Amino acid sequence: MFRIIVMFSLTMVLSAVITPFVRRLAIKMGAVDKPNARRINKAPIPSMGGLGLFITFTFSTFVLLRAQFPTMMLYSIFLGECIIIITGILDDILELRPRQKMLGILLAALVIYFVADIRMTNVSIPFVGHFELGIWSLPITIIWILAITNAVNLIDGLDGLATGVSIIALFTMGVIAWFFLTVTEVDIPIMIFALVATLLGFLPHNFHPASVFLGDTGSLFIGFMIAVFSLEGLKNVTFISVVIPVIILGVPITDTVFAIFRRLLNHKPISQADRHHLHHRLLAMGLNQRQAVLTIYGIALVFSLIALLFPLSTRLGSILLVIAVLFGLEIFIEEIGLVGSHWQPLLNFIRRIAKHH
Repeated sequence: MFRIIVMFSLTMVLSAVITPFVRRLAIKMGAVDKPNARRINKAPIPSMGGLGLFITFTFSTFVLLRAQFPTMMLYSIFLGECIIIITGILDDILELRPRQKMLGILLAALVIYFVADIRMTNVSIPFVGHFELGIWSLPITIIWILAITNAVNLIDGLDGLATGVSIIALFTMGVIAWFFLTVTEVDIPIMIFALVATLLGFLPHNFHPASVFLGDTGSLFIGFMIAVFSLEGLKNVTFISVVIPVIILGVPITDTVFAIFRRLLNHKPISQADRHHLHHRLLAMGLNQRQAVLTIYGIALVFSLIALLFPLSTRLGSILLVIAVLFGLEIFIEEIGLVGSHWQPLLNFIRRIAKHH
């Protein structure tokens, strides 16, 4: 165990050291985020920082921690990673269309399903039962990978935001997979912690004021890995097989779901970008970049602590936790105007009740 911790430390140092070199490469390749109406940055910042994450994580898993992983699992996940990284690099340099980007994620997801044999095969729902997905396993697995990958991609709007939120989510996922799995394999938790170490080394370069951005190379890579880890690392947790990862990824999922809802309400295309995401709303409330990012880190920590309670709770306790989370989340969303300043059904209902009493 001590040797593994040393390897995690080396991974973190390598990530910190390699990032400045990747930054220079990004400038030479033209992967630079220039200021525009949609972006927060005031000066051109090199993106494609995710390439450094990929190189470090690959070195860590193939060299430093190689003995911990089955060969087939390691190489098949790596194949999916390569497709994602190529997609991200092309997007950072050429700015791909949403359909082209989705095609890259879809190909990587098919590799995970058919080659890596990592898939969602069943769902357990308290008081209802255990369901085998059968023919629905393929579409549900693909949708899960597409959704989580895009969710992390969407929250990458402020310096260090996606990186920090992903560290919190992955660390929580690793802890749950390590301590609450009903099987003895620890290869996926070790791989999760290797990615956490990689992100920790990158964060100082990415936190405000950032010298390098994740770019789509990084946000797609992190989102894809989180989706894969949640499918493989949490599938044997003795509770609802979907709810725990959804709670862990509460920040990106909430932002994505309400972005879709907001655009549908305003009769706009789902893929159309806007400036009403969670971080935009916090900035509009007067917070600066650092304050907004730290606030969202705090929200992510709350989600993670709640997720850690699920494996320790009874079925009834778990259901009450879900209800409490949904209730609190809706009030928070209405308060900051994530859907729109006029969308306050729950707050208006509470106000009406308060008036009558």
